[in-house]
Amino acid sequence: MKNFKKISTLLLAVLMIASCVVLSSCGNEKKADDVLVIGGVGPLTGDYANYGNSVKNGAEIAVAEINAAGGINGFTIRLDFQDSAGVPDSAVAAYGKLMDDDMMVSLGGVLSGETASIVAAAKDDGILILTPSASADDALKGNDAAFRVCFSDSSQGVSAANYIGANNLPKKVAVFYQNDIDYSSGLYKAFEDTADANGIEIVVVESFTSDTDTDFTTQITAIQNSGAEMIFMPIYADEASTFLSQANGKFAEDMLFFGCDGLDGIIGKVADTADCENVLLLTPFAADAEAENVQKFVTAYKNAHNDAIPDQFAADGYDAIYAIKAAMEKANITVEDQDNFNSRIVAAMTEITVNGVTGNMTWEASGETAKDPIVMIIKSGVAQLYNP
Repeated sequence: MKNFKKISTLLLAVLMIASCVVLSSCGNEKKADDVLVIGGVGPLTGDYANYGNSVKNGAEIAVAEINAAGGINGFTIRLDFQDSAGVPDSAVAAYGKLMDDDMMVSLGGVLSGETASIVAAAKDDGILILTPSASADDALKGNDAAFRVCFSDSSQGVSAANYIGANNLPKKVAVFYQNDIDYSSGLYKAFEDTADANGIEIVVVESFTSDTDTDFTTQITAIQNSGAEMIFMPIYADEASTFLSQANGKFAEDMLFFGCDGLDGIIGKVADTADCENVLLLTPFAADAEAENVQKFVTAYKNAHNDAIPDQFAADGYDAIYAIKAAMEKANITVEDQDNFNSRIVAAMTEITVNGVTGNMTWEASGETAKDPIVMIIKSGVAQLYNP
């Protein structure tokens, strides 16, 4: 009897271990073969949380739509978005955690600095990185599997100068930029390089750093004395809100302020929407565009987020998920055929065209996207398409 009990106990232990292996219910649970894990990293807390949460919210809308329509070639998408608080080291740690948790495709980072760190860390992994919003020219450097949905900084600077040159906008321009971050410096450099060819006279250049971003009295006075008729400000919405608040009433009522995608969300940053009157911003997305896919997205976003209107970062996150879907379908990756997943989906990126809410997009081997920008203007607290 004692031997029988010992044998029975041993058999029971073996069966329990086998059950854990088969059901993956003991220890770390593994991803099912029909789940496509898409990982993202960005600031969900801290000064730049508005960008990270917008990207995450937009991506979630796309994931919900695609899953409701049957998924991708048998896959159901699971989005795992980690908070970096805008710190590159935290972003790399979050990327590592996502890889440990079976991430198959990465949205990289939301900000350029954290994305550059992730792209470098992922170089030997071969995983597709499709950042929705990291715009610095060097953010994708050194990794052939890295792509972006947004414009690069240099392309925005060039597009801004070209737009001013081609339309009925003032040509006497002051520049106000942040000289200790790549985003602002890169945009200014490209704008400066293209200004002469577009008949733009840069009458004064004023700058600041992260240590001097609370009092812009000196810069405002210099711009007042320059005779500028428009201010080009390739900066983020936080710093722009401070500048615009301090500049309110200091310039002529028809003074124009021209920024790029970093100004998206400025309406929610200023204490008084009158502060951002006549702000122009170069962007790939307009929430009031009449295109059917845009209005479908805007409606879904408002329904999910208490009538909030999506910004360009939310639109970038949304388009990134649909671009991944298009690449999966182009590469014909299915639940039954996942061999060489990474190389197939990366190769497909240069073969797809995506009619997104941020424009009709294709991608180059360099990771850059090709699409046309639009310009918005803020009037009475509302951003609307600008028609020069």
